[in-house]
Amino acid sequence: MSGHTMNEIVVNAPMDLVWSRTNDVADWPNLFTEYANAEVLEDTGTRVRFRLTMFPDERGRVWSWVSERELDEETRTVVARRIETGPFEYMHIRWTYHVVDGGVLMRWTQDFAMKPDAPVDDAGMVARINTNTPVQLSAIKQRLEAEAAQRAAS
Repeated sequence: MSGHTMNEIVVNAPMDLVWSRTNDVADWPNLFTEYANAEVLEDTGTRVRFRLTMFPDERGRVWSWVSERELDEETRTVVARRIETGPFEYMHIRWTYHVVDGGVLMRWTQDFAMKPDAPVDDAGMVARINTNTPVQLSAIKQRLEAEAAQRAAS
């Protein structure tokens, strides 16, 4: 078995702002609501390796892992994967950005498989991702649209 999710949102902001802010991994704790810390371990300009640490979950457990992102600014595509997989056999994420009426369509596609001893199975993780990702996308949308409005007013 494996899991697959696709979530998207239109952000009413310029592409350059959406691209630069969502790919500034070191600043993710100010963009996402779930990350307590983002530590960049290596940055080549087109590839970023980093450690994410979440806020404690409902049981007080703090989740942390290392991931890697490869950015293609020309195609406005990011391909990411977990290096430290934790409960996942694998986790691959693809972010795409497209200019559309109303702003930038940002889409996250996740393909993964859970390990047999993981606390949830593939279907359970699909449900978790499809519950949490819209929350994160909305937070990003709100923050970037406010930043774009502030820049436009300056």
